[in-house]
Amino acid sequence: MSTDRGRDLTLNVLFAAQPKSWAEYEAPLRSAFAKAGIDAVLSTDIAPADVDYIVYAPNGPVTDFTPFTKLKAVLSLWAGVETMVHNPTLTAPLCRMVDHGLTESMVEWVTGHVLRYHLDMDRFVAGQDGVWRAGTAAPLARDRKVCVLGLGVLGAGCAQALARLNFDVHGWARGPKTVDGVTCHHGEDGLKDALRDADMVALLLPDTAATENVLNAERMALMRRGGFVVNPGRGPLIDDAALIAALDGGQLAHATLDVFRVEPLPEDHPFWAHPKVTVTPHIAAETKATTASEVIAENIVLGEAGQPFVHVVDRAAGY
Repeated sequence: MSTDRGRDLTLNVLFAAQPKSWAEYEAPLRSAFAKAGIDAVLSTDIAPADVDYIVYAPNGPVTDFTPFTKLKAVLSLWAGVETMVHNPTLTAPLCRMVDHGLTESMVEWVTGHVLRYHLDMDRFVAGQDGVWRAGTAAPLARDRKVCVLGLGVLGAGCAQALARLNFDVHGWARGPKTVDGVTCHHGEDGLKDALRDADMVALLLPDTAATENVLNAERMALMRRGGFVVNPGRGPLIDDAALIAALDGGQLAHATLDVFRVEPLPEDHPFWAHPKVTVTPHIAAETKATTASEVIAENIVLGEAGQPFVHVVDRAAGY
């Protein structure tokens, strides 16, 4: 890679995350940089004044960006940016991670749990006790309304996968969206329309002040009685107390939760013992080192060519 003056340019890329992440990402990043023609010093130890880019995780060693005087961009390893978006010392562009490997994982997880509920699999898996229970087959997918809250890359991917299975998929976002095969809604009235008579709701919104408790008692009451909730998005999207009340009262039949307000989920939290809650330990999807490294390399190439970065965070919106 060269500058517009034709000189060879060596970039300094600081990896600022947990040591275990360095062990996971070092080789894929070096490979992705080589493939993209990026000449870079990639290290966990570079003098701040010399750093061009930071490959970043919020649980890493950097919280104050003031010493990084020539910083061109912070390239997050995480899809969620709520813990860094309001850092006053970060003035360079912040790019969240949009990784197609992570998207594929999320689509598989959400689709799996929607199908689990659709086919009433828990009842049969837990009922292997020698009793032949008469029952009926599940309705067709086209007769089930599934609502996906959040139509970003992850939400849209999940919504389209469910639509391809012939579910009646409705999606909601804060602003207008168009997603093939999905009935899209936006705004407050649109949220009510998306949730009304939904058999299942999957939450894939970011964690912002505007999305906290987006699924509250009033909105759960709009769903079809005996419905299901799947949350692999963010813990604060659901009013926990309202969820337990809806489960206890029969408005909801079950919830599968992968994310929580406090993680790890405290051992005395009522979700653990609730018979209508399945807890999974934040494993719905994770960034894949190989594909994420390609995304980071792409952004560095764009930045060095003077082109806009991709997946830049809107600081005002919070994502």
